[in-house]
Amino acid sequence: MSARALRATFAMRPVTLPGRLFDAGALAELRAAVDLDPAHVLTEYDSPAAREALAATDVLIAGWDAPVLTPGHARLAPRLRAIVYAGGVAAGCVADPAALAARGVVAANVRAANAIPVAEYTLAMILLANKRAFEAERLHRERRGPLDRERELTDAGNYRRTVGIVGASCTGRAVIRLLRPFDLRLMCYSPELTEPMAAGLGVERATLDEVMRRGDVVSLHQPLTAQTAGQIDARRLALLRDGATLVNTARGGVVDHAALLAELRTGRVSAVLDVTDPEPLPVDSELWDLPNVRLTPHIAGSMGGELLRLGAAVAAEVGRFAAGRPFANPEELA
Repeated sequence: MSARALRATFAMRPVTLPGRLFDAGALAELRAAVDLDPAHVLTEYDSPAAREALAATDVLIAGWDAPVLTPGHARLAPRLRAIVYAGGVAAGCVADPAALAARGVVAANVRAANAIPVAEYTLAMILLANKRAFEAERLHRERRGPLDRERELTDAGNYRRTVGIVGASCTGRAVIRLLRPFDLRLMCYSPELTEPMAAGLGVERATLDEVMRRGDVVSLHQPLTAQTAGQIDARRLALLRDGATLVNTARGGVVDHAALLAELRTGRVSAVLDVTDPEPLPVDSELWDLPNVRLTPHIAGSMGGELLRLGAAVAAEVGRFAAGRPFANPEELA
């Protein structure tokens, strides 16, 4: 089968999403590699038209909120050979990933591209937290006048501060790379992190308790699993030093929010939360009103013009597959 014979189909919601992911250059790259109708976007797999499209699909280009490919739907796609996902986990849009893997279907995702804006957001929040920018802004607004920086913000600044990273994930590693040029002490906890890996990253390998205890800022980048759900619990939150800031761009569920709220009420620590549990927070949650909490609505990941980076990464992966080359960012479905 030639590269030109490969048929690709978009599967994502809303139908306008491909227009936000793929600019003219990325679409041209896709259409040079595969047969693709950019105007045809599957938002379900059960209509006659959707079933006809599945039957002819070799490469499924999926995005968030894509319909889930059930075993029944997979049987309707005998030619399916690859899934390229414009996000972090392609298996999330498949009901039985192992069955597809057994068929020889391969997958790729573009989490590395999405890690870039998350890391940039995290870098900004770490530097601002250490600078005490949020506290200074609040006091400035309340007083509508000057602050005595040397008396009131004596611990401000990034020079020789300690930043703890929890999770040497794709995003965690991207954050570490961005932090390297600054005069910061970097430490990291991750179950798979070895001493040689830590040396390569330029961080001190530490236990989770050590990271929580020593970090002026602790930034969370672990996946949400059965092992990490509620991992940042009351005991570990109590380890945070006075004045420390917890930054969460991972998943809200890795933190025990009741314990976090109790700790934040004391005023001794602060938090920057781009993700919460639940998400969004209830309208009456106390977290909305605490002066030592910064809440953003899950904006760290790709948004706006940053989506085009994801589209470019997807197009590159499809091009590799069509040319018979391995994916740059493969995902194991089994």
